[in-house]
Amino acid sequence: MKLTDFKALTFDCYGTLIDWESGMIAGLAPLTSRVAAQRGRELARDDILQAHARHESAQQRQTPTRRYRDLLPVVYRRLAEEWGVSVTWDECRAYGESVKHWPAFPDSADALRYLKQHYRLVILSNVDNESFAASNAKLGVAFDAVYTAEDCGAYKPAPGNFDYMLTHLATLGIAKGDILHTAESMFHDHVPARAIGLASCWIYRRHAQKGFGATMNPGDLPPVDFRFDSMADLVKAHRAEVG
Repeated sequence: MKLTDFKALTFDCYGTLIDWESGMIAGLAPLTSRVAAQRGRELARDDILQAHARHESAQQRQTPTRRYRDLLPVVYRRLAEEWGVSVTWDECRAYGESVKHWPAFPDSADALRYLKQHYRLVILSNVDNESFAASNAKLGVAFDAVYTAEDCGAYKPAPGNFDYMLTHLATLGIAKGDILHTAESMFHDHVPARAIGLASCWIYRRHAQKGFGATMNPGDLPPVDFRFDSMADLVKAHRAEVG
């Protein structure tokens, strides 16, 4: 199997193209600093991210049709409860709006511009359309299709999100065998992608860190067809194939 065997790259966005972990840590700073001041408890970065993953995943299961920017305020409130501090709903809502400010990884925009010359580029993301539009401006490329949780009515790893994407891509002449699903998250992306028979490319952004950060532990890791530590490494491998 080669990278040049595919016609379309379908991307997870947050964690793969957008540095959501850094964005989360910055957005949660008012809360975590209050925990430190009021409770005398300094929270480690991965402890924050893992707690976020637990509450986010639970809320996505409970309210699958709630828009991501409206779901994150509930996550913020649940974190405050867990850590024993009080917050206002305005503070919770401000966190929901922080997605628009989450930074892109430094290599994302250049990599996407290169890949756009060779593939159709598609987003399948656990986010709402308004938040993604702000992130898209940071990525600097026009995607050929964008499918969000707001469109699908559920959140990955629900298989319906992938069914939704494949059904709509078929209308664009893109078959399952044409697709390389490209993502960081094992839990949200690679486990369900493997279950439905999609080829997969793991952008292992957390290769130098332990654990799964802002995503749930997926259990047994599924096989992947390609693995790169960055989008820049994916581009390098593609350049090598095309000579």
